[in-house]
Amino acid sequence: EVLLVESGGGLVQPGGSLRLSCSASGFTFDDYVIGWFRQAPGKEREGVSCISTDDDSTLYADSVKGRFTISSDKANKMIYLEMNNLRPEDTAVYYCAGRDPRLRYCVRQPGLYDYWGQGIQVTVSS
Repeated sequence: EVLLVESGGGLVQPGGSLRLSCSASGFTFDDYVIGWFRQAPGKEREGVSCISTDDDSTLYADSVKGRFTISSDKANKMIYLEMNNLRPEDTAVYYCAGRDPRLRYCVRQPGLYDYWGQGIQVTVSS
């Protein structure tokens, strides 16, 4: 059974940084695709970033390019989202999600992911 668990959220001031972690277990293959998503109150779930551990290819939403960096630690089955220069509009519940491990390419559409973590709150406020 695939299990994804997020950690590292919290409250940060505008301009600050946070690193989210996603622990991934239960995948039947060594390589997989993990995406980070976020959902603010009253808004649709948005794909923020994605990484394929097969070739470390990545995708980013335009709104976070240059500020967020996704990375993976395959040995420890961890995926990270480093978030810098945070803005109030980054406030949301952040989720990590996994694709069917037979699919190795990154996408940002939430409907194309099969496994989801429970989500973690990130609040950017002074």
